[in-house]
Amino acid sequence: MSDAPMSAKTAAETTAPAETTMPAETTAPAETKKASWLHNAVGYEVYIRSFADSTGNGIGDLTGITQRLEYLAWLGIDIVWITPCYPSPMADHGYDVADYVDIEPIFGDLQAMQALIDRAHELGLRVVLDIVPNHSSNQHRWFRSAVEDPTGPHRDYYLWRDPAPDGGPPNNWVAHFGGPAWTLDEASGQYYCHLFLPEQPDLNWRNPALRAEFEQTLEFWFERGIDGFRIDVAHALIKDSEFRDNPQTADPAGITHPRDQFRCFEHRYDLEQPESLEIFREWRRIAERYDSALIGETYVLEPAGLANLVPGDGLHLGFWFAPMQMPWTAPDITKTLRETSARLGDRVGWVQSSHDESRPATRFGGGDLGRNRSLAFAAMLFGLPGVPFIYQGEELGLEDGVVPPELRSDPIATRNPGAVGRDVCRTPMPWGPGRNLGFSSADQTWLPLGHGVEDSVEWQRQNPDAHVHKMRSLLRFRRELRDLDPEVTWLEAPEGVVAFQRGDHLFALNTHDEATDFAPGGMWSVVHRTGTGSAARSVPSIHIEGTETVAARRVG
Repeated sequence: MSDAPMSAKTAAETTAPAETTMPAETTAPAETKKASWLHNAVGYEVYIRSFADSTGNGIGDLTGITQRLEYLAWLGIDIVWITPCYPSPMADHGYDVADYVDIEPIFGDLQAMQALIDRAHELGLRVVLDIVPNHSSNQHRWFRSAVEDPTGPHRDYYLWRDPAPDGGPPNNWVAHFGGPAWTLDEASGQYYCHLFLPEQPDLNWRNPALRAEFEQTLEFWFERGIDGFRIDVAHALIKDSEFRDNPQTADPAGITHPRDQFRCFEHRYDLEQPESLEIFREWRRIAERYDSALIGETYVLEPAGLANLVPGDGLHLGFWFAPMQMPWTAPDITKTLRETSARLGDRVGWVQSSHDESRPATRFGGGDLGRNRSLAFAAMLFGLPGVPFIYQGEELGLEDGVVPPELRSDPIATRNPGAVGRDVCRTPMPWGPGRNLGFSSADQTWLPLGHGVEDSVEWQRQNPDAHVHKMRSLLRFRRELRDLDPEVTWLEAPEGVVAFQRGDHLFALNTHDEATDFAPGGMWSVVHRTGTGSAARSVPSIHIEGTETVAARRVG
């Protein structure tokens, strides 16, 4: 696709659309059976540590989630994705798993998980668990056995290599969280691979026994009623069999932030190896027996790369992360959405925020401007085929919280001097007035609150003009769009406007602060606005306020 800006024609000049329908991907294999409940659904990410604390220890838990499920049903959510809640030493707050078939005691137990699943299903909600197959904790029994007995069967569950000729790491791979992706086991003299922390050794997915272990894990949770899995680091399970050096694109010397270090290399051999698809095809055969879904954390920023990871017969959805890196301009928004939608159709998991990135209200300018931009962008995602996910607090328009350096908890910040880390987007959910804004009765929460009472769910629910009602209205509108034509046609529009059409519905986002008019040809009635513009019935020109998305239906 072209990166050129949208046409600069004025609304008066634009009397008919110059329509461009991107061709669907034709090389992908035919899709197999898909979980029917994914169609037109909207997901909600619960970062368990920060959602709701039922025990008074300052950390969110499973029962806390259960107690708040009615709020998510009221909001209009279909899918509740819960971040890892397995036993863990918490080197990376649960993404270092020590047991894949149990519950971390600070979060509850298997009974509490069953109660959550049952209550969610009563409310018509689906429950998706995070699973972390790229790596385990170094406290997992498999890794302890691998270290204690280098000749035993668990040694090959992980990636071990002899040192380079100079005694250093086997290759030049670097970790996401800083430093080399290799740590020396002095007892055996070999290095083990870890694309994240040394406490998170990478698993060897070329080992059939390991694959069998994880298939049993899927069965364990599916039998208990889990509706699907969000698969952490789905783009990196298999590594190059020869462990070749990655091409270096910049000099990492003197660079301190781990993300910038990581960008100094082309990740040709440690990420996106095609053999990973066979794993997900096997998993899909299991998931289909339970009408369950597989959703990949597919952290690639090129549409072709995402399409390769989600060809249609493995993962049901792949998260598209480019919106989290996107500047607020019409050309950038078009570039971010257009090709990905064309290549993947309804196989996209649309996200503009998560527990790993600055919140969109902050990224998009802060205050009411940032909130309005985030809502308008959400409306565009809701109009496209695929499944959008909201990160907890996004529906409240939350901005990043303030976390002083001495209270930071994210290993990116605590292990890399000067790095801010991800704590600012993980501060506890504000529920209402009172102690800790209703999140916890503890004297101290695991992270500071970071928000005020006017940000809270209770305050916003009582204020009809608050952000939560705007998001709820959008969710309600989304439910009305279940039978839209799957084909997306992108339209020529006034400068600063991004617009597409699906059947008889049109969606147009005005990225500018000033209002504009858009005449797409034909007669239209406005059916939804994210801003304060007035209704319009059977008009040839649609008025779009600044920082607003308008949805309209063709008349006649």
